[in-house]
Amino acid sequence: MAPFPFSHARFPLLLAAAALALGGCDRRPDDTAVAVSVVGGTARVADPSRTELSPAERVLMGATAQGLVRFDAAGQVEPALAERWIVIDEGQSYIFRLGDARWPDGNRVTASEVVATLKRAVRPAHHKPLAGALRLVDEIVEMTPEVVEIRLRRPQPEFLKLLAQPELAIFQARGLRGTGPFELGQPARGAQQLRPIRGLDDEDADTLPSPAERIELRGDRAARAVLRFTRGDLDLVLGGGVDDWPLLAVAEVARESIRVDPAVGLFGLAVARRQGFLAETANRTALAGALDRSAIAAGVREEWTPATTLLPAQLDSAAAPAAFPWPATPTEDTIGQARARVAIWMADHPDMAPLRIALPEGPGGNLLWRGIGRSLRAIGLPVERVAIDAPDADLRLVDKVAPLDSGRWYLDNACVACDPMIRSIIDSAADAPDAETRGRLLADGDAALAADASFVPIALPLRWSLVSPRLRAWTPNPRAWHPLNHLRGDPS
Repeated sequence: MAPFPFSHARFPLLLAAAALALGGCDRRPDDTAVAVSVVGGTARVADPSRTELSPAERVLMGATAQGLVRFDAAGQVEPALAERWIVIDEGQSYIFRLGDARWPDGNRVTASEVVATLKRAVRPAHHKPLAGALRLVDEIVEMTPEVVEIRLRRPQPEFLKLLAQPELAIFQARGLRGTGPFELGQPARGAQQLRPIRGLDDEDADTLPSPAERIELRGDRAARAVLRFTRGDLDLVLGGGVDDWPLLAVAEVARESIRVDPAVGLFGLAVARRQGFLAETANRTALAGALDRSAIAAGVREEWTPATTLLPAQLDSAAAPAAFPWPATPTEDTIGQARARVAIWMADHPDMAPLRIALPEGPGGNLLWRGIGRSLRAIGLPVERVAIDAPDADLRLVDKVAPLDSGRWYLDNACVACDPMIRSIIDSAADAPDAETRGRLLADGDAALAADASFVPIALPLRWSLVSPRLRAWTPNPRAWHPLNHLRGDPS
């Protein structure tokens, strides 16, 4: 990775990072606490039923509270509060038997407490990232003090992956305390101090955890996290994305320390407002066809392959992913047709306001803007960049890792301002009476979204971590989720 020019307010800090970079040669001793920094937010305990968790809050919640199930290092579901479960009624009923989990005060976790927490989590709230998937939950009941049943309106084969999300962790409402695998100590040196919780039957239950078993967790801006890693102050940086990918080149991070997850999800431009130029399908198609997605992706990372479909695989659709009708690298003919279409529109609308494109502010966002702006200006479209959360954006970058392998999740999150008929198809798929009908509706929605040109995929989400050699159990996975109890090969 070679340095490159960009304008950004953090550039002085980046210069400091490059000057102080040690190429990862000075590592922390193996008998010290594992120091972890999460890019984005502050590492504080927050209630996911009341607010959308920041990346640092998600990691802390996942470390101090577990759901009925949780993810292992490879992104696969493993038992947590539930020691076992069965699925009956053709996939509409999940019955969980709780293990001997204990709250910090020593009292046993009961089914009624699990039910109460989950009921808060599934309350309708459109701002929640999992709201669309949780709408399938019909009823959560306590069958016995040790058994919980969750009934769904329709079968959801990926439901366990949904339950493994930190937003569905079980915790005590008072104090937001969970059951581990770690518990909070007193904050020190600007970081949360985490120590593993001992089980009552552990041989070393009365022994204090060694320093090497502890975690120091903090939330940082990416530039600070990268700088601290290159100085040898951190063992792990989690949550890196496209916004800050260029920092790794500027700071000259050792290549062997950089790990990229094979993340699946959505990364592309969604039409946010169907008005003006973007109100007509032919115009949206011209814009989509003119975007040089190969150049846009390669401008950020050479190995970043552009996406040619909305769905990454067939998943639960009845058909293979619908191929978009425009190439990742536009042909001269495609560009010529797009330029002609824009010329016709501009002749009738000479005072057209620039299309407002919402992108992240980091240096990666600068590179995205360079590629996107170049493609659209080449066909005569006036464009301007706005903040990622600008309310009046015409096109907005969608950058999300999929929490589960559900075709409906992809269609639901890509349909920001798609045709109302497509939204109806997506909603019907959620309420389909059987897998065959759902698969057919998902295939129809996938094909309709491609024809509507209201979402233009660019690539799969880019998620990176910086990993010290001492963390031998860190494993890349499609969820880009790395539990803190699965970093060093510990069995807990």
